[in-house]
Amino acid sequence: MAYALGFDGGGTKTDCCVLDAKGALAGEGHGGPANPLRAGYDSTFASLRAAAAEALAAAKITPKEINRVCAGLAGAGRRSVVSRVTEFLSQEFPQAKARVVPDYEAALEAAAGSGPGVVLIAGTGSVAYGRNAAGETARAGGYGPWIGDEGSAFEIGRRAVAAVARSRDADGPVTSMAEMLGATLNCPDWDELMLRIMQNPDDVFPKLFPVVAAAANAEDDAAKEILFGSAIGLGNLAMIVIRRLGMKSQPFSLVKCGGVFDHSRMLDSLLDSVLASGALRAKISRLEISPAIGAARLAARASGSSSQAASHGL
Repeated sequence: MAYALGFDGGGTKTDCCVLDAKGALAGEGHGGPANPLRAGYDSTFASLRAAAAEALAAAKITPKEINRVCAGLAGAGRRSVVSRVTEFLSQEFPQAKARVVPDYEAALEAAAGSGPGVVLIAGTGSVAYGRNAAGETARAGGYGPWIGDEGSAFEIGRRAVAAVARSRDADGPVTSMAEMLGATLNCPDWDELMLRIMQNPDDVFPKLFPVVAAAANAEDDAAKEILFGSAIGLGNLAMIVIRRLGMKSQPFSLVKCGGVFDHSRMLDSLLDSVLASGALRAKISRLEISPAIGAARLAARASGSSSQAASHGL
């Protein structure tokens, strides 16, 4: 039996799944970060290898039984990333046709198949991507933490630390968010926190999103302001895609995906209000299946040649 393998890799974790010839889920696996631009290639390859090994073991098959593989990765909008990861996959799965796409393409496949739809991803980073009934696609965001990633866990955490820093400068009162920040990171010393941020911001900022959500629930004004801005930023990403594709008055699935969602009632409700006001006929929902399954489905129907570039590369 022929099997298809799919990966969904981001700044925090990697999911992997195996589909059999009938499209049924045969095995799943998980690994660490797999964004080559942030985690590096060595860490990305180690995460992909670990996730695949777990999925193959669950399916009770070997790498030689995989004949199609697709990796949907954050950072795979660059041709250099696509090339290096495709080479890696071809070595790991010598019998398979390998394909590498941005994570948002795998998520859209999981959400809407080949039909019209929009996915809004907010995890370590953020991006919106969509396709209309004519097959035209558009993307907004996905430019990384120094330029964009509005509404992402990274950006929310960065803004939280910035808010606490401004309060310290002004000798303001210690807020609930400031108290929870140090406890969450097990880092009560401010200078040590600054050093940790300089050494590895990806290991600090995304972890602070739950702090901001909890502080907002406790009526912390700074936390509520951060979440309000995040909801507006994420809504704007989706609306840019919707407007560019002429979908504002059309029915389609608008699917949210990523670790930022379903953890803050305030952010979720504000975002849904923004989306509903701008896309009147959209069916707004949370992605119910893993984007890794979307990647495996893309692999299963891939053409004979491997993909060497993403259509929206930078």
